[in-house]
Amino acid sequence: MIRVLVVDDQELMRGGFRLVLGAQEDMEIVGEAGDGKAAVELAASLRPDVVLMDVRMPVLDGVEATKLITDAGTSKVLVMTTFDLDEYALSALRNGASGFLLKDTPPDHLVSALRSVAVGDAVVSPSVTKRLLDRFLGQSGGKLRDAAVLDVLTEREREVLVLMAQGLSNTEIARKLFLSEATVKTHVGRVLAKLGLRDRVQAVVLAYETGLVRPGEA
Repeated sequence: MIRVLVVDDQELMRGGFRLVLGAQEDMEIVGEAGDGKAAVELAASLRPDVVLMDVRMPVLDGVEATKLITDAGTSKVLVMTTFDLDEYALSALRNGASGFLLKDTPPDHLVSALRSVAVGDAVVSPSVTKRLLDRFLGQSGGKLRDAAVLDVLTEREREVLVLMAQGLSNTEIARKLFLSEATVKTHVGRVLAKLGLRDRVQAVVLAYETGLVRPGEA
């Protein structure tokens, strides 16, 4: 059973999530919160598998709440927002969110995303991440992070990181590089460990921020 904490300041949205998730045999809503502060407190006491997190909320926004929850290691966070270019979304991903979806995501996609996040996968459309980073880099004058941070990677690990950033799954990477899926999984784990990243989402962000992958290449 996947235990979910629903966080949104709009009762109507929480009601919609209740209807969708309540219909799933493998999911249970263990709590609801209307602001980030309450979300952090409930996550600490209930320890849900996944927190379904809104970003624009009173008292404490979803970005800060996400950071506090993921730093504590109590739960994984799947961020939901109304706009695909929400300025908070990139910050949420940097702060440990395992996924980013729009609120108009079809119910079956939401359910699938929750299941993926619950087992440790990341759920972010590379195209959405690219648009977020395009905006970020535009606002910062196109300044990239120092690519020297990637020097700890082997040539093969760099290849794997590029393909991850382009949105390929482990199976697709294995096929492209003529490797076994188990070997690819090992490479992905080493990339995350060497770079001190939580998951594939942060790997995608870093690949763009360092210029390893450029807009238009994914």
